[in-house]
Amino acid sequence: MPCKELEPYIHFFWELKGNPYEAQWERVYPDGCSGIILNLGNDCLTDNGSLSLEFGKTYAVGAMNSYKDSLIDIDTHLAGACLKPAAFANFYTYDPLNTLINDTVEFEKSNSFSANKILKQSFNYFDRFFWERIKNKNIPLQSVINDINVTKGQISIYELAKKNYTTVRQLERNFKKYIGLSPKEYANIIRFQNALHAIGKTNQDRSLSDIAFECGYYDLSHFSNEIKRNTGLSPSSL
Repeated sequence: MPCKELEPYIHFFWELKGNPYEAQWERVYPDGCSGIILNLGNDCLTDNGSLSLEFGKTYAVGAMNSYKDSLIDIDTHLAGACLKPAAFANFYTYDPLNTLINDTVEFEKSNSFSANKILKQSFNYFDRFFWERIKNKNIPLQSVINDINVTKGQISIYELAKKNYTTVRQLERNFKKYIGLSPKEYANIIRFQNALHAIGKTNQDRSLSDIAFECGYYDLSHFSNEIKRNTGLSPSSL
């Protein structure tokens, strides 16, 4: 976990090492967040096989509106940070984040982690790195993000704009700049994540139709299509 001062901006730090016996594809679902990855092992295929992460290099990972597969080989070793929505701008100056949607881009050296330091100091290095880089302590769109999270994604963009004393057009611009996704896409992802959680803890007394209705989907077909678009799987396969 990040230090207390960084908790408003960073969900968590993470480390991933390959299974010593076999390679396997790892699937990540959209969550509305962007992140930073450092490769500490051999080259690693990501972005559904379209990009190879190289040893010692740092990459920015944009928010996703669909699932993404990476090949985790026996000698894969990755580490990184999952940033909270819209917190990217607290640490980095970058093009509008909609240019990073579903993409992974190598960072220039000035923005990169030190592989030697992370191997020696573990996540204490990440704490120091991000704390020294913080540009401002105000998180853009925080009240809007809170409204979406509290309603579990079941709120209209018009209502969001009205509640936060702005226009739909301005909301669209700010979301694309600071998160990359549109407000509607972000709300849909939060609704999807809530549905995923509900599927995971469901029992035989609750049908998929019940979950679909509870999570704000029009019907079971709409629910199934959204789950499949975000995961590549049917709800009953999860």
